[in-house]
Amino acid sequence: MSYEQEYSASINNPESFWADKARQLDWFTFPKTILGKDENGIDRWFVDGEMNTCHMALDANLAAGRGDQVAIYYDSPVTDTKQTITYAELTERVARFAGALQQQGVEKGDRVLIYMPMIPEAVVAMLACARLGAIHSVVFGGFAAHELAVRIDDAHPKVIVSASCGVEVSKVIEYKPLVDAAIEQATHKPAHCIVFQRPQVQATLIAGRDLDWNTAVAAAPLADCTPVLATDPLYVLYTSGTTGKPKGVVRDNGSHAVAMRYSMKAIYNMDPGDTFWAASDVGWVVGHSYIVYAPLLSGLSTVLYEGKPVRTPDAAAFWRVAEEYKVKGLFSAPTAFRAIKKEDPNAEGIKRHDLSSLETIFMAGERLDPPTYDWVRDITGLPVVDHWWQTETGWGICANLMGIDPKPCKPGSATLPSPGFDVRILDDNGNEVGPNEQGNVAIKLPLPPSCLPSIWGNHARFLAGYLEQFPGYYTSGDGGYKDEEGYVFIMGRTDDVINVAGHRLSTGEMEEVLAGHPAVAECAVIGIADDLKGQVPIGLVLLKDGVDIESDALNQELVARIRQDIGAVACLKNTLIAQRLPKTRSGKILRKLLRQIANGESYSIPSTIDDPASIPEIEVLLREKELVTG
Repeated sequence: MSYEQEYSASINNPESFWADKARQLDWFTFPKTILGKDENGIDRWFVDGEMNTCHMALDANLAAGRGDQVAIYYDSPVTDTKQTITYAELTERVARFAGALQQQGVEKGDRVLIYMPMIPEAVVAMLACARLGAIHSVVFGGFAAHELAVRIDDAHPKVIVSASCGVEVSKVIEYKPLVDAAIEQATHKPAHCIVFQRPQVQATLIAGRDLDWNTAVAAAPLADCTPVLATDPLYVLYTSGTTGKPKGVVRDNGSHAVAMRYSMKAIYNMDPGDTFWAASDVGWVVGHSYIVYAPLLSGLSTVLYEGKPVRTPDAAAFWRVAEEYKVKGLFSAPTAFRAIKKEDPNAEGIKRHDLSSLETIFMAGERLDPPTYDWVRDITGLPVVDHWWQTETGWGICANLMGIDPKPCKPGSATLPSPGFDVRILDDNGNEVGPNEQGNVAIKLPLPPSCLPSIWGNHARFLAGYLEQFPGYYTSGDGGYKDEEGYVFIMGRTDDVINVAGHRLSTGEMEEVLAGHPAVAECAVIGIADDLKGQVPIGLVLLKDGVDIESDALNQELVARIRQDIGAVACLKNTLIAQRLPKTRSGKILRKLLRQIANGESYSIPSTIDDPASIPEIEVLLREKELVTG
């Protein structure tokens, strides 16, 4: 079937389309009502279907004869540890830990907060919750105690599952003191905390509340799968919100499973027995969707990697893992490849590895700038597929369907809307705009399976944040355009559009130009207040390793590139060389925070930041150049 036929069927006959995809999974009771409404009037998929996500991901694979196939390749260069876990072994470990959770009173609908590093026990804990019909909420290991407390008070978990520590490239982070401090700060007090002791640190357990993982598992029976409705929640995943209060994105069981299974083949072209590697963390949506659920629901082998793209031990780490486990599809954020490019600009490391198994490299999580796209494509000789999605959707809104009908890639584009996503570009009044005209990227309702039906405990916030701006549409918060062939170009968050003397300009477009300079490894463009023009852009750039260039000379060259490619109207006159840019742990540059610093506004450092020391460095740099306007 062509892309056009597949997409048309999903938009014109959505119930028939998704019913067909749902039949690929092993339901306890197949749904009769494919699309309905809930008590809030929100579209819901497979409303009367009964199932269990863990059963579909594990037990169904055993029934299909995959018990001896590898489910998880665990690779931890930071601890020099590797494990190979089959589907049979994983099913036994999950059922046993589910039994341990049951013994602590966890039942269907209860919440379990998981605060773990990238170790197999994190995946086991997630699947064990799913097995019981409990709702897991994974919090990125190492989050500060205050932020963890906020999530405890929002989710009200009955149990917290943690580990004694996380291991980074150059340090060990003790988790248990952070968990203890968070519970102390939180109003809600979980009944129990189960702690997996790692060799690097032995955590102190509090009698009566804390249990050792191995002790709990040794005394536990094997738990069966609990039937749940398709519309029952599988997990709550917190994402940052504009109010500063985290948003708990709710993901249901049934539609999530259907979308994961479908996308694994349609977008990533993965078949049972293949190895897929999403180089992310289970604390993020990419980890939920494409380290854990989608690969296992599809009978794949998945790579669980506790390391970095660089310095574990070098910039060839990704290529080593891809070779060792015969990875067919590799998925990571563009920032990972920019880090590799910065440390190994001539790609010497890739020459040491056989990548004959690798067919496609996928990127998402932030805008893939054309220079990074070109570099990765050139050094690998492989298709580089940019796709765009959000925590709220759980899978690609726009993508290149490599398993159905691959299209030519266009640098800077996430290709075409995925089946089920009726993507429109709207002006600020809600009117659809023409080709190559930038506007608000919105999705016409109904949303396809896997998209959030609400915010945990705050449905009004869900309506206000996503559905009220343009009635009948989901508002993505991103800006972009479609070209004359329907390819979608995401240019960044709508608040990353600046107004220079009445001209609306995309900072993403300017970043694309700056990143094309041979000395630049990475960059960010922000708008700062200007009395005459309203706003003017400034650029912050990181240099590739080994590059030696005077800042004034580089500034002149970058300004000239902007004038040539965008025009004098952009008014970019200042670019600064920075040592590092403030990013979230998932690799997104904190542009809003940079704007607040440059505009002299008060700001708070978000909990998701990877390197807090980058903030004062940037502030000093801007003040030295007299570019702080407030």
